[in-house]
Amino acid sequence: MAAAPVRLIRGPASRAFVQHQRRAPVNARIPNRMSADSLIHVQELSKHFRTFKRREGVWGSIQNLFVRDYRTVAAVDRVGFTIERGEMVGYIGPNGAGKSTTIKMLTGILVPTSGEIRINGYVPYRQRRQYVKTIGVVFGQRTQLWWDIAVIESFKLLRRIYDVSQRDFDARMEHFDAILNIRDYLHTPVRKLSLGERMRCDLAAALLHNPPLLFLDEPTIGLDVVAKDHIRQFLRAINREFRTTVLLTTHDLDDIEELCRRIMIIDHGKVLYDGHLAQLKQQLLRTKQIKFALKDRTQAGCLDAFSRDGLEVDQVDELTYRIRFDRVKVSTSGLIRKILDAVDVRDLLIEDEPIEEIIKRIYAGEAHLEVSV
Repeated sequence: MAAAPVRLIRGPASRAFVQHQRRAPVNARIPNRMSADSLIHVQELSKHFRTFKRREGVWGSIQNLFVRDYRTVAAVDRVGFTIERGEMVGYIGPNGAGKSTTIKMLTGILVPTSGEIRINGYVPYRQRRQYVKTIGVVFGQRTQLWWDIAVIESFKLLRRIYDVSQRDFDARMEHFDAILNIRDYLHTPVRKLSLGERMRCDLAAALLHNPPLLFLDEPTIGLDVVAKDHIRQFLRAINREFRTTVLLTTHDLDDIEELCRRIMIIDHGKVLYDGHLAQLKQQLLRTKQIKFALKDRTQAGCLDAFSRDGLEVDQVDELTYRIRFDRVKVSTSGLIRKILDAVDVRDLLIEDEPIEEIIKRIYAGEAHLEVSV
């Protein structure tokens, strides 16, 4: 049976979008029923905050004590999805979209206003003591390690808290060191570690008790290329070897492309898209670009004809040029033939539009499509 289409709506606050939300769950890719292999089941999840507009100045502060203009903000609004065991899912959206609020409800930190959450057989906010033993959490802006003591001492404390045997503890520490290279600073106080070193240790701490589910909130924020690569390798390894389920929120779309086949896009508290990243790119890919190197600079004048045809021609360096084109209006193979007929080419490369540009258009409400999955 074919799955119902997943709708990506222009303008998240539009009336049509709200009506669609009331008719059916956005994520038609995965039904809102728990299967035998489901780990996370979320249905009609909402979180509302009551706040008021603060007046300025001393007199305004006095007025705020007696007269307040309250309003309700829907940080998360009727979100529903199911995640299977072993999946690595990217959960992305602009600042203020509701990502962190969702994660806090899934980890049991916040109690939802309405809706249903069931993870690994637990309701997080009702069975928090038992539930937290089955999850790992890493917040990029915070650490769960003790600030003034050596990293190894924090690990030993966590071993006691999670009741991990010494044999398992030693085996996991060996495994963590093999991928994350943490041995050299195990005896260093956490406050003396660099950001990249601390993030590696936080990942090890979150997985010390081998939980089936790992929540990551901006795990690579502020890290250099080498540190990011170590963390991505580690996440792929624990997903492959232990079938650890990962829910990843990040603004670094390279993390998403490297790790996740499935993404969920949220904005203004509502899920705009839930499906395969490759399919999203295929449906929304607007432009391609061909980058090529000339054999000699004297042929550069022959490229003026492409500009006159409405194509965007950029010079990358002395001999390298790039032509951007609309993949719907212009045939890639036809354009390549025209380039080869016009100039002598030493090398040629075809590239897709960066994923950042696609996601930017979705955030801005400029994309509208139907995706069947």
